[in-house]
This record gives sequence, structure tokens and C-alpha cells, in this order.
Amino acid sequence: MSSEPSTPPVCVLGLGLIGGSLLRAAVATGRQAFGWNRSSQAVEGAVADGFDASTDLTATLRRAAENDALVVIAVPMPAVDGILAAIAEHAPDVTLTDVVSVKAQVAAAVAAHGLSRRFVGGHPMAGTAESGWTAGDADLFRDAVWVVTVDDGTDPEAWRQVAELALDCGSVVVPAESREHDAAVARISHLPHVLAEALALSGAEGGDLALGLAAGSFRDGTRVAATAPALVDAMCEGNAVALLDVLDETLRVLSAAREQLAAGSTSELTRAGHAARQRYEQRRRDPITGTQPGDEGWIETFREAGRKGRVWAR
Repeated sequence: MSSEPSTPPVCVLGLGLIGGSLLRAAVATGRQAFGWNRSSQAVEGAVADGFDASTDLTATLRRAAENDALVVIAVPMPAVDGILAAIAEHAPDVTLTDVVSVKAQVAAAVAAHGLSRRFVGGHPMAGTAESGWTAGDADLFRDAVWVVTVDDGTDPEAWRQVAELALDCGSVVVPAESREHDAAVARISHLPHVLAEALALSGAEGGDLALGLAAGSFRDGTRVAATAPALVDAMCEGNAVALLDVLDETLRVLSAAREQLAAGSTSELTRAGHAARQRYEQRRRDPITGTQPGDEGWIETFREAGRKGRVWAR
């Protein structure tokens, strides 16, 4: 833990798995951090664990405004609009970010409330199948990718503040435009949830014998199906357009695989899938160099770097 607190303070709105882990991680870095949650149970748990938390949203936002805190929205997508309305009323000038799994829809809601000037979207690619304050872990974000958005008009100082928070939490920062982020996570996050649910259903349809024989591949393939359904609904429904496109693409792949299997072979699918997995395992994280936030053309430079998997470091 750092001997001196970092600035700015961090205000986390929502103390579930991600928000609760973020509050823990921010405090562990030495930052001043405080949080809010609608549920008194989560707040009582946080306070009992030694953290600064409240169920009073108005007071929390006024405190954030008075202390020029970086405010982090960590509630599910259906609750975002109400939180933004409160921010617009009580803390309209704070630097604002979020950890919601979709970015374009959040950015549009932020704009609708007139809060875009100091907003930078964020999405830590981390989580477990558990939920709630008790599931939180200060190390949840360590070595995880944390997307920090670079949309048109992004304020470079606000961007740097959000990126610094991610780095302080031990994450690797990848810049991305909001719509490109949503298209990407439809493939590597939201589609896996849909497939995990389908695989879990397939196993259950096989009865007790199938479930009794299930081992590592079934366990790993269905892990995220243990996530609370409402949380999965919020992710998938919030990114429906992009998810429908990639789901259609995957159905075409499965249909072709079925035809090939009926003809006596699975080799086309298995070889292509194996090569794709190898590409994932061999990926590199080269640093972004030569451009700083605020430099001329920095937004497009950072977008292109993110498309290539490059990362921002101090």
C-alpha cells in the first residue's frame, strides 16, 4: 500500500462485485475512496470491513463534488439513467467514468444528461460468477485488460485520470472507441455467456448420467452460466445489436460444422478453431509510444493502437 494517498479521490457508485472490488483496490493503492450502494446490506458489509460507504446518494455525490472526486458508475445498465440524473443534479462537474460492460449506450445516456464534457468510459475485463459486496476482491483487476474509451471530444486530462486509476488497480489499459468496444465484447464476453447457457441446458437435458459424467470441459464451458441471470440479461440486452450479429455468425459456423460432421468430418472446424486459439495465446501487448493524451491527433492514434492490441502505460 502506498504511504501517501493518490489524487483525485475515488467515489464508487454501486458496491457489487466490480464496484466493491474497485473500492477495495483503490483503497489498497493508498487512494482516498468512498462508495454508495442502494442496498443497505452491501453498505453495512462494506462498513463492517472498514470501508467508507453510504446509502445516501445525494450526500455521496455532494461529497464527490466538494472533493473533486473521480466518480465511477458501477451499477447494471438498467440503473445507469437514474444514477446519471442524480449526478446531473448534485455533481455535474465531476470527472466521470463507469465500469459497465457496454459503452455506446452508456455514452449516449451520459450525453442525454449533459455530462459528456468530463466523461470517459471504462470497462475492466474481469469478473467471476459471484455477485454482491462479499464477492469483491482487491486483486480482481490485477493483470486484467481495462478498456478506457477514446470517443470524439474526449478530454485528455479526464482520460488520463481514468487510465491512472486502472493502472493503480494493476490493470493493463487498452484504448478503444465505444462502438468498436461493444462489437469486440459481443464476441469475447457476451457471446460466451449465451453459449455457456446453451451448453448448461444441453448437459441438463442429458439427465443425471450426463451431469454425473461432466468434467473439466463442461465445467469450464459453463462457468459463466452460474452468473445471476439478471446481470447476464443486462449485459446481453444492452449490447443486443452487436450480439445478434455475432450470434448469427456463430450459428452459421455451427450449421456448417453440422453439415461437415454429417458428411463424416469435423476437421475444418477443429483446425480453424485450434489456429484461432493459438492466435489468442500468442498475442502481444506492445506499449503505445510517441503520443500523449492531448497531442494533436491523439484520439485516432490511440484508437488505432487499441485495434492492434497495444496498451497504455505510465
